[in-house]
Amino acid sequence: MNSGGVADATLPNMSLAIANPNAALELTRELLRFNTINPPGAERACARHLGKLLEDAGFKVSYHEFADARTSVIAEIGGGTDKPPICFTGHIDTVPLGAAPWTKDAFAGETAGDKLYGRGSSDMKSGIAAAVIAALRLAPKLARSPGVVLVLTAGEEVGCEGAKFLANENLLDRAGAIVIAEPTDNYPYVGHKGLIWFEVETQGKTAHGSMPDKGDNAILKLARCIGCMSQFKFSVDRHEVMGEPTYNVGTIAGGLNTNSVPDSARMTLDMRTVPGIDHNALRESLKALMGPDANIRRIVETPPLFTEPDNEWVQRVFDMSQDYLGTRPTPKTIMFSTDGADLKRGYAKGNDGPPALILGPGEASQAHQTDEWCSLHRLEQSVDLFERIMKDWCGV
Repeated sequence: MNSGGVADATLPNMSLAIANPNAALELTRELLRFNTINPPGAERACARHLGKLLEDAGFKVSYHEFADARTSVIAEIGGGTDKPPICFTGHIDTVPLGAAPWTKDAFAGETAGDKLYGRGSSDMKSGIAAAVIAALRLAPKLARSPGVVLVLTAGEEVGCEGAKFLANENLLDRAGAIVIAEPTDNYPYVGHKGLIWFEVETQGKTAHGSMPDKGDNAILKLARCIGCMSQFKFSVDRHEVMGEPTYNVGTIAGGLNTNSVPDSARMTLDMRTVPGIDHNALRESLKALMGPDANIRRIVETPPLFTEPDNEWVQRVFDMSQDYLGTRPTPKTIMFSTDGADLKRGYAKGNDGPPALILGPGEASQAHQTDEWCSLHRLEQSVDLFERIMKDWCGV
């Protein structure tokens, strides 16, 4: 399959986006042609393409890089009222193609029946396209309304780096609600578990394998740390919607060769947390359990995201979503983590932050898969639903 590249613009202005019933499909195809596999990401060209499209439609656009070519876009229209704008967000980067061969071109946007194929078709360039097209179609009506802000981020797939940068650098102004257009089959989810990855390292002393008494075996120390995990307990047992927190020992590495005593060993822990679990206290409890042999450091961290289901805006979105799902949604949380927690933190301004929903056209089961695809029908539905949500918020 080809290596991807820069798309040719086929949506040069807002009027074409309004007139073209296949605008979301065409924009998704354009985005798929940009190779934004992370690592290295290199989102700049794709971000600039989206920014130009929005700027031509009257949006105020700014670009923010947390590293060279790692570009996020913030596009705003409307505002100036007491009510803050509504935020729609998505990430530009994608995961690698994987070892298995693809039967479709991962960067061409091929279609077959109801399916649009390509890396990022579900996770989550279709979600970005749906939000952008909905905003473009409403742009002429939004100037004197609370408005819409689009936050399109770099670096989500490896630690939400772009969103963290925007929040930490105080680059986020105001938002009254957030829609994270991750793949959910157009079902609105009220949150997700937190994520924290730890590396646990043990040190020893090397020696010849025939004389282990002359060394200090780091792997045996690490094995004792792993054994301790059978006694580990989270401080919170269960969340009413998210369920139980979890942990997984993901990797183990250590040793130089078979006939040497290993002087270093390490493992990684993937922990998924629920509200009420303090990540700082979590590290301290692991340290107390494993003892002085364990050197524990954080690799990646994202807090939980949760909005109370009885929130008025959430209930309105549930009402609107019913027309597309065939049944009214019930409160659920998604399995994976998103940029939403960091963006909510950036918009909090000293309070609890705006309500947030995870809602997008992609197929959750297709994320990170070979021959990844998105339903064209759900993509069309998503544009319509996003327009309704924007109109409802902005009163247009």
